[in-house]
Amino acid sequence: MARKTAGLFYLVVLGSLVGCLPGASESGAGTGAVARAEASGESVLAQGSARGWRPPAPLDSKRAMGYLEKLCKLGSRTTGTVGMQQQQRLLEEHFGGLGGQIQWQTFNHKHPLTGQSVEVRNLMVRWKPELATRVLLCSHYDTRPFPDQDPKNPRGLFVGANDGGSSTALLMELGHAMSKLDLKVGVDFLFFDAEELVYGAGVNTTGDYFVGSTYFAEQLVTEGPQQTYRAGILMDMVGDKELQLSWDEVSFKHAPGLAKEVWGIAKELGLKEFSPRVLHSIRDDHLPLNEIAKLPTIDIIDFDYPTVASRSKSYWHTMADTPDKCSGESMTKVAAVVMAWLQRQKP
Repeated sequence: MARKTAGLFYLVVLGSLVGCLPGASESGAGTGAVARAEASGESVLAQGSARGWRPPAPLDSKRAMGYLEKLCKLGSRTTGTVGMQQQQRLLEEHFGGLGGQIQWQTFNHKHPLTGQSVEVRNLMVRWKPELATRVLLCSHYDTRPFPDQDPKNPRGLFVGANDGGSSTALLMELGHAMSKLDLKVGVDFLFFDAEELVYGAGVNTTGDYFVGSTYFAEQLVTEGPQQTYRAGILMDMVGDKELQLSWDEVSFKHAPGLAKEVWGIAKELGLKEFSPRVLHSIRDDHLPLNEIAKLPTIDIIDFDYPTVASRSKSYWHTMADTPDKCSGESMTKVAAVVMAWLQRQKP
């Protein structure tokens, strides 16, 4: 594997998860708030919970959905493609306009089919860059080259609305609130490239998973300390209209306290979509963060798309993974939980 570095991120990981103490208890949104939010297009939580928790800025589900649709209109966003380059420009302009500090981590990777060098680019958007203690909010923003699980056309167009698009759109929406948060720690949005630069299906696959996140984790270990990461939250497949979020084995093995805390916040906010049980063993970008960088990181992911009962007819890795299967309300519910978690971080 040939690697060329540019604009590396120099950070180190705390040995333990600290400063994530829960604040005053909040409860779930009342039915009146739900009705008002659905009518306005804001998140159910945008207008506050029954006990008065209010996010510092509204989370707009219609706007989040608009971001998702805009991403999918680019078509395939596979690593190194024109669609990915267009998305990179779009995200740089979007977050720069919201006041985020943009950094790129660029390196080369051997393409699994051609053997040629392909450029991989992780995007970091930094909020409160002057603060040394930081947390990570992560998403992969590439799409798989083809819908390998599609029963009719496994070489068709894959736009990855839920898988790659929803978590990216969520962070685009959350970006509107970041300048309004009273943050005690720095926050970095990190978009991993080449999460699944993989061709084929099942045992007949060619390529590597988690290329961007593995490289990032390796650099955390080798480049030396300048700043400190306390914890990370990865989001993936968070746009399903029938959202069901449970713990995965990797998250619960490496960061059980963080997993319980985040799901506990969801319970306080009355979000029944978060179920505190281990349901799947999922290999995702949180794996290298936990195992290589030793950074306690959980994955908020709804792998059963649309539901556990419909697993045999899943939209996952098919041409059916399109925006109409997704919900802005699902994305903003997850964003509200993450926002509440950020507000509880102590220096």
